[in-house]
Formats: sequence, structure tokens, C-alpha cells
Amino acid sequence: MGDFAKPLVIGPDFFDAIDSGVDPAEIAAAGNRVAQLLVRGPRVSEDEMLVERVLTLADREGLCSIAELWSTALPDSLAGALWRLYLLRAWVHNEPSRAAREFTAGRTWTPVDEVLAGVQDPPGPREVCILADDVIRGVLRSDVDVAFDRAAAFAHIVAVGRAHLAHEDHDNSGDSRQDALSAVKLMDAAKHLRHAARLERAGKLS
Repeated sequence: MGDFAKPLVIGPDFFDAIDSGVDPAEIAAAGNRVAQLLVRGPRVSEDEMLVERVLTLADREGLCSIAELWSTALPDSLAGALWRLYLLRAWVHNEPSRAAREFTAGRTWTPVDEVLAGVQDPPGPREVCILADDVIRGVLRSDVDVAFDRAAAFAHIVAVGRAHLAHEDHDNSGDSRQDALSAVKLMDAAKHLRHAARLERAGKLS
């Protein structure tokens, strides 16, 4: 985690500045620091104040205002894992019926014991939203690896369901082909989240 010459002040003005040419390295460093504090917890009083400021901003402006800081993070970083978790949450909120349909279809086709890396109870759409909220708000600091594994299981199941539903769409429409491609991206997200969980257990997720 990089050092800052002056305290990091995060508020609406900071996020407005993102679209006004702020150095991408500064944004990435800010995102990394926020991710570390939310998941690892504050160590000094200044950290505690920053966490409170960030969570207040999330309550007022929405989690998207924080998650935008993580959008360019590497997939094998804590910020990158949080970004993928946030994307799952945002998609479920935006398309709850589709999420439920694809999750149900995926559970029919996915060999759970072989694929889900020991996750005995994969979360459904509602549960994955709660899971993401808890992680991003620092509620699951000691079990973040389990949270990433469970989110990966959800993404994997939905990817399988989406791919099968697209295959069953015999009209071979553009939407069907697009769904097949997006299923691959979802599977990639599942792999990245599962890898992040392994790194976290090894103490190497930074």
C-alpha cells in the first residue's frame, strides 16, 4: 500500500475529480488503501476516521462511488476482488429476475461437488447481494476468503446457466451469441474470485 504525502480525503469532490483528469495512479492508490482499510480494519485513529468517511459516503451516494476506485485494479489484488464482487452485486440488483433464472438453470447443470471448491451452500441472487454488502462494509473481515469462494460459486453457477440457456435458444440470435460470450466473462470472474480466496488464505492478497 503506497504512502501519501498528505492525508487522503475522500468525498463527493474526489469522485467528481475522477472524470476531470486525476492521475490514474493516484486513483488506484486510493482504491487500494480504501480496500485494505475496509477489509483489514483501521490501525490508527486517522484510519478509523477515513473508514467512517467512506461508509458515510457509501450510505449517501451508493457503493458505486467507492467501487469506481477499484475498476482498474489487478484481478489478483484485494481491490480487484472487491470490484468483481461489486459487479456481481450490481448486476443482481439491476436484473434480479434474470439472475434468479440463470442461477436456477445453472444449479441444474453444475456438478456442485466437483466444481465449487468445497462450497457446500452456494449463495443465490439475494444472498450474493448481502454477501457483497457485508464484505465491502468490512463486516466479514475474518472470513473474506470464504466470501470470495462463495461469490465465485455463484458466478460459476450463473455462467453455466447462462451458457445453457443461450444454447437452448435455437434462433441463434445476436442476443443469444452475446449471452454465450458474457457467460465466458462470468466464468473468468469466478476464477479470479476463487484465486483471490486462495491468495487470502495464504496471506498474499494485497
